[in-house]
Amino acid sequence: MKSLIDNARSFASHVAENAESFRALEAGQSPEALFISCSDSRVVPSLITGARPGELFELRTAGNIVPEYHHDHPAGETATIEYAVRVLGVRDIIVCGHSHCGAVTAIVQDDELSSAPAVRGWLERAVPRAVRAPRSQLAPVSADMAEAVQHHAVAQLERLRAYPCVRERMAEGLLSLHAWYYEVHTGAVRAHRPGGGRSFGPL
Repeated sequence: MKSLIDNARSFASHVAENAESFRALEAGQSPEALFISCSDSRVVPSLITGARPGELFELRTAGNIVPEYHHDHPAGETATIEYAVRVLGVRDIIVCGHSHCGAVTAIVQDDELSSAPAVRGWLERAVPRAVRAPRSQLAPVSADMAEAVQHHAVAQLERLRAYPCVRERMAEGLLSLHAWYYEVHTGAVRAHRPGGGRSFGPL
């Protein structure tokens, strides 16, 4: 904790050295993309993309899950997506899964989560069995969970397409969806190839 506090204390000095670029943030934000990633501490969107302040709107959830859209039961996740699309006008949404994902591991292995009931409820509600990767479609489970994570990321794009704001902007040609896979131990990033099933390749 001490290192975090020390950096927070000295951050104003860093801003002062780059005053012009930070001063521009007073006028508001105009991010290029909405980046939906896992809450995992090993995944740092701005580090992966090189984004500067104001360039990336972020949504982080356990397992980079996009919950189903329910306008009559608003949630923070759906509000964030809707705000990014309708108010900020982002042109791209990236769903980024990552290797060694605990949430996807729990989904695939159907882990017993009685000691973490909120986590269990989130996974059960946000990832119905209809969109879970059937075991028969997966290669033998590897330590990094690569295939399962990639399948899961693509499934979240289908969730996004059901959002009215996303569906409308895509129909207008103003929004594109992307699924990425990030390896935490190598830094490699792969992207889903539309029309290629669940295949992922270099960016």
